[in-house]
Amino acid sequence: MGHEVDRVLIERDRIAQRVREMGRRLAVDLERDLAGEGHEGHDHPDRVVLVPVLTGAMVFGADLIREMPVRMSIRLVAVSSYPGEATRSVGARLRSALPPDLAGRHVVIVDDILDSGQTLALLEEMVMEQGPASFRACVLLRKDVARKAEPTVEYVGFDIPDEFVVGYGLDYNGFYRNLPDIVTLREVK
Repeated sequence: MGHEVDRVLIERDRIAQRVREMGRRLAVDLERDLAGEGHEGHDHPDRVVLVPVLTGAMVFGADLIREMPVRMSIRLVAVSSYPGEATRSVGARLRSALPPDLAGRHVVIVDDILDSGQTLALLEEMVMEQGPASFRACVLLRKDVARKAEPTVEYVGFDIPDEFVVGYGLDYNGFYRNLPDIVTLREVK
């Protein structure tokens, strides 16, 4: 038994437009924070840190940062919540260390999908323990489901129904990340 694309849920052009909007809004918000601290223009080295969650947010994160004319550093974290052939979150497990130097910085977690809420809640708690200047979370997709945790998420690309989706970085058993659209899958015999 295998899987194949069922239907396109969100087309690549809509994704590109929404990512542009999110990147611009996030950049404006971060620049406002930096200006409030007395940092003007690009004279704020190492103050903004984006933390994409691997591997699902790699495509979204890459496109998002190209829409943000803000000086930033990028640190990665790996979290597993859909291992192998799972189509429901089995709980968030850190697979790599969170960057240890986030104190006093403006931290933005970038994730692919808000589902159970456990991944973002775990990362929010760990970042907040370090004492950042600010914390924001940005997700491409927010699934319409009851959550086990309710993390703070300021930036959401699209609200979607409770369906398993792949494409644009999201996978099923390691496949489909390269699809340019967000699609649903169906089982085939």
